Amino acid sequence: MRTLILALPLVLAAATAARADFDSCVAGLRSAAAAKGVSGATFDRAMAGVTPDMKVIEAMNNQPEFKTPIWDYLGTLVDDEKVAEGRSMMRQHASTLAAAEQRFGVDRHTIAAVWGVESDFGKARGKMPLVQALSTGACLAPRRNAFFKGELIATLQIIQRGDVRPERLFGSWAGAFGHTQFIPSTYLRLAVDGDGDGRRDLVDSIPDALHSTANFMDKAGWVTGATWGYEVRVPGGYSGPTGRNPKQPVSSWAARGIVKFDGSALSGSGNAGLLMPAGRNGPAFLVFKNYDAAYSYNGADSYALAISLLSDRLRGRPGVQGEWPTDDLPLSREQRRELQRLLTQRGYNVGEPDGAVGALTRAAIKDVESKIGMPQTGRPGEKVLRALKGGRV
Repeated sequence: MRTLILALPLVLAAATAARADFDSCVAGLRSAAAAKGVSGATFDRAMAGVTPDMKVIEAMNNQPEFKTPIWDYLGTLVDDEKVAEGRSMMRQHASTLAAAEQRFGVDRHTIAAVWGVESDFGKARGKMPLVQALSTGACLAPRRNAFFKGELIATLQIIQRGDVRPERLFGSWAGAFGHTQFIPSTYLRLAVDGDGDGRRDLVDSIPDALHSTANFMDKAGWVTGATWGYEVRVPGGYSGPTGRNPKQPVSSWAARGIVKFDGSALSGSGNAGLLMPAGRNGPAFLVFKNYDAAYSYNGADSYALAISLLSDRLRGRPGVQGEWPTDDLPLSREQRRELQRLLTQRGYNVGEPDGAVGALTRAAIKDVESKIGMPQTGRPGEKVLRALKGGRV
């Protein structure tokens, strides 16, 4: 206890110093924003009472696109539940999707897939106030200071333009907001009016969000009527090139013995890359220019593959048919909810069984893993679910 009491003044001093550094940084941001046309009045109103949020720094260092196994990442983003939701939303917004498709040449299934992956069709748009999140990054994340500073100023420009009400600007730690999660600088470049009201509101206008997404994909090089790619079979012992780039003619891949997953000959115009996201022993995909357009939305193969596979599922095509190189298969969202319900029944506090695996659920899973002799990873996999269902815990 004495140690804690002695340490308390040091903690308070550090917090006070950090707040002083933040306030000093914000003062500097005011002049930078003014240089980009943001009025002092706009800046002062937007920044009034803003304090740093250290959850931004934590989230920046734990991005699921780069840390989660590809099979887990796809397990919840391209499951049957997501496909059913997507088809329902496509029926509900059929005229909007048709108009966006006609206007920009990007098919409706891809537009809907982006919507589904980015915000679960509007249900998960982020809860962080954009100004707070971005000012935290701008002042306390030296490695990405320039990015956060630019996005904060872009947010202030959006506020000044009046397209989105300031109190509606909530999103992710990196500033992505709205139904299809544009970052502010992307909004300024590519957001369009989809409902004809003269504003570009990606938060409260689904037509604006879907048309803007189609515009993004179009500007990213989308080829109307072309495929993103498809799953293929690679000969055993294959040791040739892999990766989204560099791309090669389809004929060169065929010459290496690669065929479509059903055994038929490769097809498609233009060059393609051979993607093997789980290594040489996992599923493989031949990917074309439209895959690159999806990749540019987030800059991760796992993300681009989720968009591409979900768009196929929405068309009625199968999902991944090859086997992932794991003996502990991923869980769908419904299975994750079942896992959480079973953990609750065992006395674990995991919060609401919503399928979102947070710190409480991971802690409970680690305890279960220790009891059944597994490494403590906190990963929601099939083995832990089977153990709970089988009464082993």
